[in-house]
Amino acid sequence: MTYPVLAMAVVLLSALTALVAGRRRGGRWWAATALTAVTLIALTIVFDSLMIYADLFRYDEAHLIGVYVLLAPVEDLAWAVVAALLLPAVWSLLGPRRRAARPTNPAQQEEES
Repeated sequence: MTYPVLAMAVVLLSALTALVAGRRRGGRWWAATALTAVTLIALTIVFDSLMIYADLFRYDEAHLIGVYVLLAPVEDLAWAVVAALLLPAVWSLLGPRRRAARPTNPAQQEEES
């Protein structure tokens, strides 16, 4: 299996999960997810390029499509997208439901107890 095939399969699964979670959350959630994705992609490009330049690891060229951003293969950016989509989506879907707002007035708190 090549890197792009594996990456696209995982990105697709993450995107579907994010779509389900995004329906519950709305526009602010999508904006935060997009900002997170852009940040993670930028950090991935910089730090992957530094690690490849330092020869800490290598990719099998036969399994890559040959497109690079700096020194990082474009396939490697898929994992940043997966992290940005899947982690908040799973957190949103499995996390506790929002509770009703507590009154800030101490007198109201005593009346409700």
